[in-house]
Amino acid sequence: MSNVPGLRSCYDKTGGLVYFGRMLDKIRLHAAGKLPADYHANVGIGFDARTCGFLRVPHEELKARTLAGGTDEEILAWALERGGPRTEDERNVWSRFMTKIGWRDDRAPVLKQRIAEYGLTGKPIETFFDLNEYDEGRDPVGTQAWLK
Repeated sequence: MSNVPGLRSCYDKTGGLVYFGRMLDKIRLHAAGKLPADYHANVGIGFDARTCGFLRVPHEELKARTLAGGTDEEILAWALERGGPRTEDERNVWSRFMTKIGWRDDRAPVLKQRIAEYGLTGKPIETFFDLNEYDEGRDPVGTQAWLK
């Protein structure tokens, strides 16, 4: 993997939710034929599925709504209307959970394996968000991406 033009950081927030905007970017880039092939297998699963689960909206429906057009905020409003509203506290807790996947949890061994596979051994990677950042040429530690 590498830097993908038009694909934002996992840490970027839309409506207080991390990752949501990145998922929309993946949908749009994939539809436009601009999402690199090594990303295709993860469209709709993994963090995409977790995000859709939190919003209670199937990925296929979110994909269709995204491709119909609109801003990220409009699409999030649609998802919250469809799946039910989330309080600011719920969004905050969910976002904090997402940013920590791979840190001292059941995914830690997989994270360690991926760090080695991606040739990123020695980087201060503690979570899957960090892994994605380094893999795409960004330094989340240097920029303190989690504070955005």
